[in-house]
Amino acid sequence: MDTQTQKFKIRLGLFIAGGITLFVLAVFIIGKQKNLFDPVFKITATFYNVSGLQVGNNVRFSGVTVGTVDNIKIINDSTVEVVMLIKKSVNPFIKTDCEVAIGSEGLIGDKLIVISQGSGTAAIVKDGQKLESSEPVETDAIMASLQVTAGNAEIVTKELSEIMYKINNGNGTLGRLIQDPTIANNISESISNIKKSSQGLSENMEAAKGNFLLRGYYKKKAKAAEKKAAEKKAAEKKAAEQKQ
Repeated sequence: MDTQTQKFKIRLGLFIAGGITLFVLAVFIIGKQKNLFDPVFKITATFYNVSGLQVGNNVRFSGVTVGTVDNIKIINDSTVEVVMLIKKSVNPFIKTDCEVAIGSEGLIGDKLIVISQGSGTAAIVKDGQKLESSEPVETDAIMASLQVTAGNAEIVTKELSEIMYKINNGNGTLGRLIQDPTIANNISESISNIKKSSQGLSENMEAAKGNFLLRGYYKKKAKAAEKKAAEKKAAEKKAAEQKQ
């Protein structure tokens, strides 16, 4: 009987010790996440709508978690004040012209506070100071915009389908141009005539060069072209010598 009592006491002691250890670890982990053991300072910001932000959500600066949301308080019917606890070690990097915005962990994750970087010339923010904020974009507004875009895309797709149907059936100018072989043949003949006209023009120009009335003009033009080419070649040669 005494042996069983002794074993029970040992088990009870181990159970209590394990429970206390787990409790201490939980307090330490939660306290570390909530910055209970680190020196902190407060900053505030006001929003028209916090979009589901809750006390305890993270605060990030340059992509790094630097604090948590300490309190959310409704000031009036159009203003909500958010109080943030920020690690004291980050204080030198948060300036008075930093801007506070509400973001989220991915598309459907928890809300969080995002502090943008300020300028290097601005003063360092003080404990309890208020920063400027930008209102978050509501998910409902995004969905409404996407619905409008989808509706417009549907209309455009329908109109393109109607246009292609008309073209395939030979309706309209473009449809007749594609489907009617007579029009296609006429266009081919017109292109052929243009080519013949260009060839004839080239032949006339060559004949004009042999005409004694225009021979001097073409000679002067050829000499000017040769002179220009020679000057260009001399300039390139001079530039090459200077580089050497």
